[in-house]
Amino acid sequence: MTRDGGSGTTGVDPEQLWLSPAQSRRGRRPAFSREAITAAAVALADAEGLEAVTMRRVAAQVGAGVMSLYSYASDKETLLELMVDHVSGELPTSGALTGDWRADLKAIAHLQRGLMLRHPWLPAALSTRRSLGPNTLAFLEHALAALRPTGLDGAAKLEVFAQLTAFVAGHVTHEITQAAATQSPDRVAAEARYLAAVAADGRHPELAEALSAPARAVTPEATFTRFLNRLIDGLRTD
Repeated sequence: MTRDGGSGTTGVDPEQLWLSPAQSRRGRRPAFSREAITAAAVALADAEGLEAVTMRRVAAQVGAGVMSLYSYASDKETLLELMVDHVSGELPTSGALTGDWRADLKAIAHLQRGLMLRHPWLPAALSTRRSLGPNTLAFLEHALAALRPTGLDGAAKLEVFAQLTAFVAGHVTHEITQAAATQSPDRVAAEARYLAAVAADGRHPELAEALSAPARAVTPEATFTRFLNRLIDGLRTD
């Protein structure tokens, strides 16, 4: 993106972003830092959504002039990369692995879900990010170590981790949307009546049979765990 948030053509240079120190103006020590700018942007996204994050709003949060921010984040796309890596630092990477790669991978997925629920803007941000910062790399290293017992080659391990992350992001997006929808009891009741009528019309026998099955726990955690188990238990390593 360009500085005003429009589409750009160059994208983020990962070497410049992650391997070069953040630039600052010479002279008097600034009252803010790239870390403070990123934290302010994260707080803004957590409170109001990703659309609320603009260079102007972030500058106001840290008490800086808009133009001074560009020494630390050249555009909103770069700021988004910094935000994703910043929150990825919340993911633990030092815990001992069990050696049971399926169990370890499930634990990793639950950590990702927790992170995305704390930062609901993260799934959308992950779909557009282009680089891997130090915190993200540390968690990736942890996930690849969990996959070592599978005997998969490096490319396959990366694919599995990408598949897992995409699953978690998609599920959390759906989870958040459903949570908002269930805040309207009338809508939930209307949906139940509609499905009952459809199941009884004789034209949807498969649906009728499915709806007549014993109910399962429908808490968000239980639903996520069931879906996750189906995904990981079905993974093949041959």
